[in-house]
Amino acid sequence: MSWFLGGILFLILGYFTYGRLVERLIGPDETRPTPCMANPDGVDYIPLPKWKNLLIQLLNIAGVGPVIGVILGIKFGKVALLIIPVGCVFMGAVHDFLAGMMSTRMGGANLPKIVTKFLGKPYSAVFSWVMVMLLLLCVTVFINVPASLIDKTWLPNAACFWWAVGAIFVYYIAATLFPVDKVIGRIYPFFGALLVIGSVAIAVALAIAGFKTPEILNDCPGFADFQGANPLFPCLFVTIACGIISGFHATQSPIVARTMKNEREARATFYGMMIAEGVIAMIWAASALAIYNLDAANLKLGGPAVLGNIATHFLGPWMGGVTVTAIVVLAVTSGDTGLRSSRLSLGEMLKIDQVKIPTRVLTCLPLIGVVALLLWWSNQSPKSFNNLWNYFAWGNQMLSATTLMAGAAWLLREGRSLRVSLIALVPGMFMTVVVVSFIFWTSGRNGQPWGLVPGGLPLWAAITIGCLVALGFAVYVIMREKMHQKIRASLRP
Repeated sequence: MSWFLGGILFLILGYFTYGRLVERLIGPDETRPTPCMANPDGVDYIPLPKWKNLLIQLLNIAGVGPVIGVILGIKFGKVALLIIPVGCVFMGAVHDFLAGMMSTRMGGANLPKIVTKFLGKPYSAVFSWVMVMLLLLCVTVFINVPASLIDKTWLPNAACFWWAVGAIFVYYIAATLFPVDKVIGRIYPFFGALLVIGSVAIAVALAIAGFKTPEILNDCPGFADFQGANPLFPCLFVTIACGIISGFHATQSPIVARTMKNEREARATFYGMMIAEGVIAMIWAASALAIYNLDAANLKLGGPAVLGNIATHFLGPWMGGVTVTAIVVLAVTSGDTGLRSSRLSLGEMLKIDQVKIPTRVLTCLPLIGVVALLLWWSNQSPKSFNNLWNYFAWGNQMLSATTLMAGAAWLLREGRSLRVSLIALVPGMFMTVVVVSFIFWTSGRNGQPWGLVPGGLPLWAAITIGCLVALGFAVYVIMREKMHQKIRASLRP
């Protein structure tokens, strides 16, 4: 129980201490007009109140990762209850804060435009298309998972999976085509209430159970096989993506950067909502640890099934159903803005106007087609869905490493010292090591098709390559910015 409560306390203190330090180093300026105040367009650039932006950002970023991801990730042991808050404070929240501020300063730019400016066109040319594909993988996952939860939990005897898929997909299309205040801005307060109710309910029930039976929050003996097959580094940081750090968030922050009325709202909106997601991750990680100790049969079940068992065990059928509803909301409210972000990014990359309805529809059509194909393929077998999830997992963290490195370059270009840029550069290098070592270690292992080297490399070799790539990436960022500064100085009269 001390690991659980201590982790939540660390997250809260981190917001008021390290979060304030990062804010001071980044330097939000309340006198500078934000994108929606400078160039409102009635579609995506619309001033919204701070409380609504907070909810939109939280629901945009809090997908199934901080729930399904931690249900699997806690199998690394209760050390995850330490890594989640530390990673969230020093990496994930900084990542989201930088992504939001870079977009705000660049007129609400999406991630491809940011990466092009700070990491160069050659890198961005590949990265931008990878990012759009990742968003479509994300949308597919965030249709699949809530549809599966509805099918297995809400209506277990109705065989309604594909009906749920269709309904969610139609909602996503509507949410991405209509102005942000017409759909997302109106329904998110209701969704936010469900999320808060579900999370608080499971936290209170878990605390009561934990104080009565402290051993349920000890490491489960059944974790040994999982830990033997999956080393803590790098696998934990790919498995528990959204609870620690997630590149997907950098694709969502521009949505709120375009509706934020004052830069002083940025710490609460970007850094603070990631801290809130860290709290959600802690709650579900601890509750998963408890359910594995209470019934080892859960170790053989998939994430959605374990989620349902957690909710039912701690809260009963009725309140458990409300909590599962909150998780469905988490997935749906990340998938809708995922599709919206892919439309905006594609429009920005191809210079397609997104103000007029016909061009928005035309931009959406190929995206809808790709998602439909991915939905069909991923449901051919459990193996297909697992492959989809794994591509999404390591691709997501590739985005986080790229965003942090772009953030380091942005700080240098803004005139900050190299020492200040370390708040982004160090976690960016760390996540680069995670991604590269994970790819090279998992390649072809146990029949997995998503790697680069058949059979995979030894872990030490994969980590060594990851360290070398991370060091090269950091040198590239620093040298590129020094060259940029020299060019800029030479152009001064």
